[in-house]
Amino acid sequence: MPEYELYCFAQSGNCYRAALMLNLIGADWKPVFVDFFKGETRTPAYRSDINEMGEAPVLAHGEKKLSQSGVILNYLAKRAGKYLPDGEEQEHEALRWIIFDNQKVNGFLGPYRFLKNWVKPAPDPAVLAFFKGRIDGSLGIIGKRLEKAPFLLGDRPTIADVSLAGYLYYPPDEFGFDLGKDHPAIAAWRDRMKALPGWAHPYDLMPGHPMPA
Repeated sequence: MPEYELYCFAQSGNCYRAALMLNLIGADWKPVFVDFFKGETRTPAYRSDINEMGEAPVLAHGEKKLSQSGVILNYLAKRAGKYLPDGEEQEHEALRWIIFDNQKVNGFLGPYRFLKNWVKPAPDPAVLAFFKGRIDGSLGIIGKRLEKAPFLLGDRPTIADVSLAGYLYYPPDEFGFDLGKDHPAIAAWRDRMKALPGWAHPYDLMPGHPMPA
């Protein structure tokens, strides 16, 4: 039996952060498919046995069940001694960028992609335009940061970079724009992350893709 189980599904960038981290640290793990699109996370069984918040990912490690991707990244980094910030000042800086990422970067990219691809009827174009404006602004901030250093905190990747990876590798046609072309510093950072041992695409790491027609 693997040491870790990750409740996840392929379309979720939040799940991808945790799955990617497990792979990057060389953990012994397996994915457990969560059928999000058929409402599994909203069932009483899921909320009583897996996660009361009704969300994925959830990391199962022995008797522990951890939710929220930032908590999972921090837990795994400390256990493995890899991708950790260096000292208290960097810990605060990593937390600052993880929160910014969750709220402003992937916090807009994720809902935008969900609305564009899976919500029926299609959302009002004005809603998508609002999200797109916020996405461009937030990615611009990240791009300026990555023009100064290879990774968010400097010369080596940390959990802040793993968090940022959440939605940045999904196909451009799922967004309707190519963020790599629009933000070259982010595109270069994506290539550096892809070069790390253990990196894999979200659709290769987690179950549920392609979705049934």
